[in-house]
Amino acid sequence: MTGRLFAALLVLTLIFRFWLAAAFPITGDEAYFIWWGWKPDWGFYDHPPMIGWWLAALLRISDVEWWLRLPAILQPAVLALAAYFALPRLVAGIGQERRLWTALLVLLAPVNVWNVFITTDTPLVYFSVFSGLAWIRASRDDAPRWYLAAGVLLAGAVLSKYFAAILGFAYLVDVLRRRTPGAFAGLAVAYACTLPALALMAWWNSGHCWPNYMFNFVNRHDDAGWSLQTPLLYALTLLYVLGPPVLWLAWRRRRTAAADPGAGSALPATLGTLAWVPFLLFALLSPVKQIGLHWLLSFVPFVMIWLALRLDPGGLRRLGLFFAGFALLHIAVVLIVSRLPLETWQKTRLYDGIVLSFEPRGLAQELPPYYTAGSGDWVLAMDGYSNAVTLGYNLRRYVMVFGAASSHARHDDLVTDFRLLAGRNILILRKSAPNLDDYRKYFRQVSSDSFELRGARFWRVKGEGFDYAAYRDGVLAGVRQKYYALPAWLPQTACYMCDRYFPGETCRR
Repeated sequence: MTGRLFAALLVLTLIFRFWLAAAFPITGDEAYFIWWGWKPDWGFYDHPPMIGWWLAALLRISDVEWWLRLPAILQPAVLALAAYFALPRLVAGIGQERRLWTALLVLLAPVNVWNVFITTDTPLVYFSVFSGLAWIRASRDDAPRWYLAAGVLLAGAVLSKYFAAILGFAYLVDVLRRRTPGAFAGLAVAYACTLPALALMAWWNSGHCWPNYMFNFVNRHDDAGWSLQTPLLYALTLLYVLGPPVLWLAWRRRRTAAADPGAGSALPATLGTLAWVPFLLFALLSPVKQIGLHWLLSFVPFVMIWLALRLDPGGLRRLGLFFAGFALLHIAVVLIVSRLPLETWQKTRLYDGIVLSFEPRGLAQELPPYYTAGSGDWVLAMDGYSNAVTLGYNLRRYVMVFGAASSHARHDDLVTDFRLLAGRNILILRKSAPNLDDYRKYFRQVSSDSFELRGARFWRVKGEGFDYAAYRDGVLAGVRQKYYALPAWLPQTACYMCDRYFPGETCRR
C-alpha cells in the first residue's frame, strides 16, 4: 500500500459516490430533512436541528441532489484521512503502511461505499468520530485541551441526534475503567460542554409539545417487545456493517498488543472502549427493539482502527484486499441495477413509491389543474409524510399530509394549520384505492379518479369545501390523544396542537 495507490482508490470511490448522488433521486427521509433546511428553526419534530441547519446553508447555493448530499458524499474520505493523520498522535511509532491500510478500511467499510444519503446521521457521524478521536488523544496524558475538544464536538453530536448519548456513555465507561483524577475532570469538562445544547433542545421542546421526547421515547415504540428475530437481525446487520471477516478477526485479536514492530507504546485501551461498548449496548437492546443499520455508523471507524492496529502486516493486507474486492462487488451491483428498467420492480410492494421518486415529471403532468401556482383553488396533499415531502421536493412546493398518518409523519403538525383551510378545496394524492366514506364527513363534496404511470396506479381524491370543525373532531382529536398525551412532569410553555385546535385545554395524559 502506497500513498499514490490509496489516493487513487480515494478518488475512484469519490467519483462513484458523486455519480450515485447525482443519479439517485431524493428519498423520502432526505426530502423530509430538506424541508427542515427550507424552513430552518431551533428544533424539529423528531430530532435535534443540526441537519436542518446544514441543509439551510447548502440550500442557499443550490437544491440539486448531489450538492445537498455533499457532506455525505465526502464523509468516508474525510474520516479515512482523519484516521490517517490522527494515528501518529494516538500510537507512537506507527508505520506509514499501517496508517494507509487503516485509512483504507475506514474508506471502504461496506456502507461507506454506497451511502450517499443525507440524514441526521450524517452530522452525527462527523461529530462523533472527531469527538472520539479527541477523547482517545486526551486519554494518553489527561490533556485538558483535548477533553475540551471532545466535549465541544460531543455537543455537536448532541445537536445532531440523540444517539450521541451512546458515545457519552462510552466516555463514562472509559473513565470508570481508568479511575484517574484527570479522567474524571475531563469527563466533567466534556459533559459540561453539552449543557448549552441540551438547554437549547429543552427550551424549544417545552414550547412545542415536547415532540422530540414523545417521538423518541413514547410514540415510535409500538413495535417494541421481546423477540428472537431482532437479535439475529442485529447480528446480521453488524456482520455486514463491519464487513464479514471483521467480527471473527476481532475475536481472535482481542488480546493482541500493537502489531507494528515500530510502535513505541501499547495501544490505547480507550480505543477498544469506544469501538465495542456501543455495539454491546445495541446487543443488549436488540431483544426488544430492532436496531437500524444507520444507528451503527458512528462507531464503525473506531472498530476499523482498533482491528488494523492488531493485525500482522499479512493479515492487514488480506483484510484490506477483501474490503477492496467487496467494494467492487457493491459498485458492480449498483451499476447493474441502474441499467435495469423501472418496470423490473413492478411486482414489489415498493413499486408505487419507486415511481413516485423516479418519475416526478410524469407525476407532475397529472396534477397541473390542481397545483399550478397562482390558481389558489386547490391545496395539494398526500396521506403519508414520506410521500408528501418526496412529491413536494420534486414540485418545489410544500405538500401537506391529510389524515392521521403515523408517528413518523408528525412534522406536518407544526407546519400545517388546518384552521386556515376551512372551506378550501383539497386534492389528496394516494398510492392505494380510497374509501370515499372516509372523506365525505370532511368535505361538502367528494369525488375521485385514478391514473397509471409506468405501471403504477395513483388515485386523486378531490374534496371540495373542507369542513375544519368535522376534521378537528374526527382526526385531530385522535391525533392529540395518541401522539400528544404528554406526561404531567414535563413543563410546557406552549403546545401548537392544543393551542391551535383545542384552546383552553392542555395536551396531557
